[in-house]
Amino acid sequence: MKKFILAVVLCISVNGFAQLIQFGPQFSYNITSPLTNDFSSKSSGTGIGAAGFVRVNLLLFYGQGEFGYAKSKFNVAQTGIGETEYQLSGTDATLLIGFKVVPLGKLGNVRIFAGYNWKNYSDIKANNSLNPIDIEKNNSSILGGVGVDLWRLTLDYRYLAGVTDIDPSNRKVKTAASNISLGYKFL
Repeated sequence: MKKFILAVVLCISVNGFAQLIQFGPQFSYNITSPLTNDFSSKSSGTGIGAAGFVRVNLLLFYGQGEFGYAKSKFNVAQTGIGETEYQLSGTDATLLIGFKVVPLGKLGNVRIFAGYNWKNYSDIKANNSLNPIDIEKNNSSILGGVGVDLWRLTLDYRYLAGVTDIDPSNRKVKTAASNISLGYKFL
């Protein structure tokens, strides 16, 4: 009887832990735009990313940490001078706090979230006919978004608004990104 009770308690504990902490990989597609008035034109570019995430669930709230690698690109141009395309690659770390708006039990949930993102651009390429911007390697952003969990899949849309001026000269250049990610929860 003691072994049976111990087995039941152990099963309940493992199940509770699995619902409390979830982790897995996620893959993303992003559209990055430069936010600046110091150039005559600018255009968005696309990129991809891969990351791992850990989520801690607390009733209707959750906290999530992510660490990964992403690529993005954008263009800036000055009339009569030229255009530069930037390709930025590097690691990023994200911290999120969220709320489950529509909890659907074991089926999943619909959620909203906000947080902070830090990027470290380890590879910066400029393909240009314009004098290149000396891009700041560290970029901070605040973000907000919505997500849906269905069984073990997680689908998120987030908007990242850059708070760091990535141009260390007297021009102002920040980034904005729309990001769609698909993840898989192992637990």
